[in-house]
Amino acid sequence: MKNTMIDRSKTALVVIDLQKGIVGRQTAPHASDLVVRNAAALAEACRKHGMPVFLVRVALSPDGKNALHPVADAPMQFQKPPPDWTEIVPEMGPKPGDIVITKRQWGAFYGTELDLEFRRRGITTMILCGISTNIGVESTARFAYEYGYNQVFAEDAMAALSAEEHSLTVTKIFPRIGLVRKTGEILADLSND
Repeated sequence: MKNTMIDRSKTALVVIDLQKGIVGRQTAPHASDLVVRNAAALAEACRKHGMPVFLVRVALSPDGKNALHPVADAPMQFQKPPPDWTEIVPEMGPKPGDIVITKRQWGAFYGTELDLEFRRRGITTMILCGISTNIGVESTARFAYEYGYNQVFAEDAMAALSAEEHSLTVTKIFPRIGLVRKTGEILADLSND
C-alpha cells in the first residue's frame, strides 16, 4: 500500500460538485453512487479526526448570464436547472463544521474564498474527489498546484462522463501534480496514529 503521508493538522478534504444536478448523470469508470459512497467515507474519516471538509457546488444565475461563454468548438450549453440542482446530496451533508463553497465556473479556487479559508486554517494539503474528474476536479487541482498546495487524489471517489476522460486525467495529469490513491489507501493512512 502506498502511503500518503497525510498530516491531519494541515489537511482538508475538498469534494467537488456532489450535488443533485450532477450526481444524477451517467458517469464512468465509477458509477456516481460509488463516488458518493467513497467521498462520504472520506468525509466521515476527516470529520472524526477534526479535519476540515469543504463541500463545493456549482451554481449559475437563473438566466445563465454569469456562465462563461467563450468561443469554443464544443461550447457548454446553458439549460435552466431544476430548483434542487445545486443541493448537495444528503449522503455528503453538509454536517456541522463543514464549509460549503459555491463556485460559478469549473474550478473551486477562482472567484471563491477557498484559498483564503485554507490559508487561515494552515491547510497545506488537500484530499480531492468529486465529479467530474477532468473538469471540476482537474480545474481545482491545477489551481491548487499553482498555489503550492500538496494534493492527494481519491481516484475511486471521482468520475467523469467517460472512462477515457477520467483515465487521461488520472494517469497523465494528476501524477505530475500530486499523489493518486484509492479511497481505501487514504482511509488507512488517516487511521494510522
